[in-house]
Amino acid sequence: MSHPMPKFSDLDALYSPEAKVATSMYEDPELFKVEMERIFHRTWVWVAHESEVPEKGSFKLSNVGLEPVIVARDRKGVLHVMINRCRHRAATVCEVKKGKTSSFQCPYHGWGYGLDGSLRALPYPEQYGDDFSKEQHGLQRLRTESYQGMVFATFNEEIEPLEDFLGPQVRHYIDLFMKQGGGFPVKVLGEHQFSVPMNWKVQLENTTDAYHFPVVHKSFMQTLDGATEDMFDFLDKGKGWVEDLGNGHSIMMMIPELEDLDADLDAPIPDRFADLAEELRGEGYPEDQVRKIVRAVGGAGFNLNLFPNVSFSLAFFRVLTPVAVDRTDIRHIAIGMDGGPAAANRARIRLHEHFQGPMGFGSPDDAEVWERVQRGTQGGEQLPILVNRGIVDEEPGTSGPRGHISAETGMRAAYKMWKRMMSV
Repeated sequence: MSHPMPKFSDLDALYSPEAKVATSMYEDPELFKVEMERIFHRTWVWVAHESEVPEKGSFKLSNVGLEPVIVARDRKGVLHVMINRCRHRAATVCEVKKGKTSSFQCPYHGWGYGLDGSLRALPYPEQYGDDFSKEQHGLQRLRTESYQGMVFATFNEEIEPLEDFLGPQVRHYIDLFMKQGGGFPVKVLGEHQFSVPMNWKVQLENTTDAYHFPVVHKSFMQTLDGATEDMFDFLDKGKGWVEDLGNGHSIMMMIPELEDLDADLDAPIPDRFADLAEELRGEGYPEDQVRKIVRAVGGAGFNLNLFPNVSFSLAFFRVLTPVAVDRTDIRHIAIGMDGGPAAANRARIRLHEHFQGPMGFGSPDDAEVWERVQRGTQGGEQLPILVNRGIVDEEPGTSGPRGHISAETGMRAAYKMWKRMMSV
């Protein structure tokens, strides 16, 4: 017997007070359109890291939901985020993923725009009449703010400042995560991009899901040395936690001893980093700096998930871009030390390749189960998706509930925000 799918007008039917998610949340194209309008058009969305546009004239392409944008740094060093659409006949004005330029020009009729999006020139302007205003025909600009080099943009001019949207707890954990610079600024080293036939919320759920780790990432665990495997055995040890940080954000603290990379620098250097430490000493780095750099290379002990599209995951940034109701683009961004030792950045890249890279043990396994979730929703559409694990013993945290390391607290945080935004 076929059961009618809940409509997005009935939010409790889509995400229930008992933490059950309706199958249509992953499948309904009309619901997806409303999400793009009520969520991605109304909140802060991550678009770039400042190191990707380091100099005047630097630019990169990004997205805010479905909308293509250009992130550019103008001649005064100010960052702008603009819709990648000519104001004349809608052609994109840039198709190069990143680079450096003095202006953007539409390839169709030659309208030229400055790095700040202003319309600078157009052929034969007299045909528009004397009252045509170039000031009113620049590229559409989005409100843009940054925190710790992370650049966010929004269409919503009335939204609270970015720092308020993040909140003090999230800012605290971002500050800790950025200690992976080892005393140097953090910079993007490169990225791995791929597309998965899944709804964007499938990935949103994953970053603070420790429950899957020993199952999905068993092959990864088998490649580790004994000490590292023991460190990643966080589910059995149960020392970590998951916490709702407000506004849909959450943290999964997997390895509490690596929460603050500046703490416990006198601890023995792990065997897997012994050669790196010796190389740094050979380059003349003092012992205290060697220890700081080596500890930073290994990454932080937590995943920080920011609603709706970016996470700080152990040692990299993960960014999701919704493409369609059943298609999502993913970027895994490797980060390193700007001005730091080449040996340390090489080590960071090797670690990234081991888990996140296309031939690594993490990304392919994750992508496989994400796709299988989407395929599974084709059957039993009346069956709910459960995100209620750990409700039984949640405790109050600083900003919201805190649960066991395997609890689905982070998913409930995201869906609570989803529900709040969809009700507006």
